[in-house]
Amino acid sequence: MNGPLLARVEAWRSQDPDPDTVAALDDLVDRVGSDDQAARAELEDAFDGRLEFGTAGLRGALGPGPNRMNRVVVGQAAAGLARYLNDNELTGGTVIIGYDARHKSEVFARDTAEIMAAAGFRPLLTDRPTPTPLVAFGIRHYGCVAGVVVTASHNPPQDNGYKVYLGDGSQIIPPADAEIAARIDDVAAGRLSQVQRSPVYGLLGDELIAAYGDRAASLVGNDIPRELDWVYTPMHGVGGRIVSDLVDRLGFAAPDVISDQAEPDPEFPTTPFPNPEEHGALDLAIARAKELDADLVIANDPDADRCAVAVPYELPAGRRWRMLRGDELGAILADDALRRGVRGRYACSIVSSSLLQTMATDHGQPFSYTLTGFKWIGRVPDLAFGYEEAIGYCCDSAAVPDKDGITALLRVLAIAAELRGRGSSLVDRLREISGRYGVHATDQLSVRVDDMAIIADAMARLRAEPPSTLIDQPVAVQDLAAGIDLGPAGVLPPTDGVLITGESIKVVARPSGTEPKLKCYLEVRVSTESRTAEQAGTVAATLLQQLRTQMAEALGVS
Repeated sequence: MNGPLLARVEAWRSQDPDPDTVAALDDLVDRVGSDDQAARAELEDAFDGRLEFGTAGLRGALGPGPNRMNRVVVGQAAAGLARYLNDNELTGGTVIIGYDARHKSEVFARDTAEIMAAAGFRPLLTDRPTPTPLVAFGIRHYGCVAGVVVTASHNPPQDNGYKVYLGDGSQIIPPADAEIAARIDDVAAGRLSQVQRSPVYGLLGDELIAAYGDRAASLVGNDIPRELDWVYTPMHGVGGRIVSDLVDRLGFAAPDVISDQAEPDPEFPTTPFPNPEEHGALDLAIARAKELDADLVIANDPDADRCAVAVPYELPAGRRWRMLRGDELGAILADDALRRGVRGRYACSIVSSSLLQTMATDHGQPFSYTLTGFKWIGRVPDLAFGYEEAIGYCCDSAAVPDKDGITALLRVLAIAAELRGRGSSLVDRLREISGRYGVHATDQLSVRVDDMAIIADAMARLRAEPPSTLIDQPVAVQDLAAGIDLGPAGVLPPTDGVLITGESIKVVARPSGTEPKLKCYLEVRVSTESRTAEQAGTVAATLLQQLRTQMAEALGVS
């Protein structure tokens, strides 16, 4: 091991208060001494720079070193956030802190509470693993100046994260992220032992759950049916208990809960990637739904801020199940809000379907596109409903200006039960929407890479030689890096992406903000004026495949 790396390792070890990461570090060093090349690569990566604090806060693998999630990194982040709040004259304010059931989440949250207390704030720490939407709700409910949730959401078991909200209840955006990051760097220049701590902080338990439950229950009327046969999975996460309580309180039929996924488990033993969007993640729930001949499946991700739905549909070969795309569920929830006369601005991310804009305009409601992520959607003024295609939905922005998989679940139950009472279904509702507005079919071209230069090269190629036509349509190409004015749909700040539009297509190509992926979001619109929704869907599927192939060629990726 070279001298500079050894010095960084020793300096780190001497200030790490966690015996688990100290032992892991000692093991890595011993293995490096035995010429274990994999251990050397791991050690070098763990000490190569710092885990970057950005608009998603922190997220990464657990382990020793500044490029991993651990008590040193979290302690520095908490102290940096406290300095930022103090510098903005918010000293003495309340800071709510919650955590999920992942490894080390409770420890990271408690460290944050102690550091905030010593810095002059009034921390309120949840007394148990808590869904992210409840903490986001608590920011406004308790008049907080900031909020922290220790969670890696739907990431693999080895990860954890640190999500930061400011007092308006929204996740941080520039320039606050860079300003907090600069203060974290200042803290990291010293030793963690210099950061003061205090054990004097408050605990939140049943009162937070009750307040959130009262608000969530108010979103479902008393005049709709409650009968429904459904299967639910919290994906080894923390949403199961509050979902069960709310379903019982509102009088909905109890779900059949997937027992192997019902309780929080940081190992996520039934799925290596606990994201309902991932292929195979809902296999257990769908298999159970088939056995029961259920109406639908609903899943939350592990911190319950996302909601996924799977439904049965009839084919000539028999009944088949599939998960609704995020845009499809977004259309169902938006249609529901518009039918109920919910007024205000409807919004979605630029990578989501254009259908929401068409629907909102048809009902005389304003619409906005935003950059990707609820840190932008949640900030839309007078937000009536917002969503992103990655199964995130905001059905009650006045209380939770963030994605909330629990209130989304309740609205889905209300819609599905009402439709069932009329002999209809969610699939029928989608057909109605397509019959009125045409089929808006969406898909993704997603390329995971080991070398990030591949993504940069692909984006550079697209900018240098953009297509003039796609699926035989002339297209306009706009570089999002300069920011763009979308007229009534809003102004997008600069971001790394390219927007391509044609008469009946929309494409956005961009690097993922959280994974080593190049993502290309594809949309094809097909009229239903002279064909059924099923016929239009078949046409759209063919066009989507062609569009995928042509965009892969334009980006120079397979």
